[in-house]
Amino acid sequence: MLPSRASVVVAGGGPAGFMAAIAAAEAGLRPGPDGPAVLVLEATAETLHKVTISGGGRCNVTHACWDPLSLVGHYPRGAQALRGPFSRFASGDAVAWFDAHGLELVEEADGRMFPRSNRSSAVVETLRRAAATGGVVVAPGRALKGAERLTEGGFLLTLRSGEQIVCERLVLATGSHPSGHRLAISLGHGLVPPVPSLFTLSLAQHPLASLAGVVMEPVELEWLPPPAPDAPASQRRQRHRQRGTVLITHWGLSGPATLRLTAFAARALRERGYRGSLRVDWSGGRTADELEHLLETCRREQPRRQLAAVRPWPGLSRRLWQHLIESCGSDPTQRWADLGRRERQALVMALRDSRYAIAGRGPFGEEFVTAGGIPLGEVDLATMESRCCPGLHLVGELLDVDGVTGGFNFQHCWSSGWVAGMAMAEALAQPTVLPRPT
Repeated sequence: MLPSRASVVVAGGGPAGFMAAIAAAEAGLRPGPDGPAVLVLEATAETLHKVTISGGGRCNVTHACWDPLSLVGHYPRGAQALRGPFSRFASGDAVAWFDAHGLELVEEADGRMFPRSNRSSAVVETLRRAAATGGVVVAPGRALKGAERLTEGGFLLTLRSGEQIVCERLVLATGSHPSGHRLAISLGHGLVPPVPSLFTLSLAQHPLASLAGVVMEPVELEWLPPPAPDAPASQRRQRHRQRGTVLITHWGLSGPATLRLTAFAARALRERGYRGSLRVDWSGGRTADELEHLLETCRREQPRRQLAAVRPWPGLSRRLWQHLIESCGSDPTQRWADLGRRERQALVMALRDSRYAIAGRGPFGEEFVTAGGIPLGEVDLATMESRCCPGLHLVGELLDVDGVTGGFNFQHCWSSGWVAGMAMAEALAQPTVLPRPT
């Protein structure tokens, strides 16, 4: 049986919810005579499931981006608004917090940070242990169905099981699940309609299918939307470009550069039906003159070698180079000495300005996060408390905030959860008498 009263109830047993609960407990919130200080409700049978499966079972906890001003640049939505929360609890604070709770994080070459054990279970165990040590009561398999703001303060909560709980503070940490949106709307909030973000792209007729598994870095990507004369001039002028690593897959393109592109262009892509074309600069930003010089050098220094046998620069994938030669109508077995000017110009164009038609998003379920949620203007980001409903706090992916891949979405969960937990502990330092549920 669940207690009928609690000082704080957190709806959602994910990373943001656990951090909010633990931070409140560690800041001094203690159990009262009629119930626990903090109660976490999780609708599913397992808490922290997303942490368990993230990063291929390794859990990319955060990113080694120590300056909050730089950190916000990795969030397509919510960037400037997050400067406040990140000034209080950013990546360095998250690393220190986990270290203080017995979990060492290790930085990889690309800045991502994982537990030294390379096991997401170590992160889950750390959070569950911290919650238990702080006296947090965790109730899996208990879904919050409705919440009513009481006239005298606090909330009357109704669970799907029919149980009722009275609490002083309520935290919604339900991620992007529609149930959390419905609860927030019932308490006076609006909603920015969620759309997929951080997804791979499928290519029409997939001209690169034979190159599946090829990785290139750096590559510059630019989405060229289909013509829309009725679109506002501001949208027609928008350019969505990213630079980074690209992975060619059996269905299209993936990799960090593709995911960043789709994150920042998430809403525009949705509005255009996930169509248009993709301009790909395989040269990593080299100018036409620089590429001409590289090709001329190959022709001069390797005249008897075949085109496919000599790459313009070492980092260019051999398979991709042969494909580009063939796409220009040249023969890969042709000698460099026989490469004419027009053929060189065609290769330069292929290297720095290949175009591919987009057929839509990658396979269903490949989306990592959603763009959308509760508008940030409706939340006091100094406390994560609702501006529409006093005593309600909103954290994590429920908000209209999303980051690119690399640990940034988890970092927002840690930051918003910690800020909410500290604010609740401070607000509840003086006990309040709440009515009993009828």
